[in-house]
Amino acid sequence: MGKKIDDYYVTKALQLYLEGLSFRKIERIIGVSHVTVSNWVKEFKIKKPSHKDYHPTYKIYNHSELIEYLKNKDQLSGAGMIITELGDKFMLIKWERFKD
Repeated sequence: MGKKIDDYYVTKALQLYLEGLSFRKIERIIGVSHVTVSNWVKEFKIKKPSHKDYHPTYKIYNHSELIEYLKNKDQLSGAGMIITELGDKFMLIKWERFKD
């Protein structure tokens, strides 16, 4: 049996999965095997909603970069965003509806 992973990382992985990130992207971001993430999704019976009309993107920032990004109101309008802590960095997940 493998080592026990802090529930914090389980929660982060499932949040990222629900935002539309692939298992391999989640593996690169939080450092937990994509197979483990897949197993968590199955274990907790997580169903991902359809993301047909928007595409989530993400970027990792340190604190000062995040502050600079948030200063520009134009980047905050017309999109949904979640900011989540990842160790000493922050991940900003943003999604905008596809324009016709």
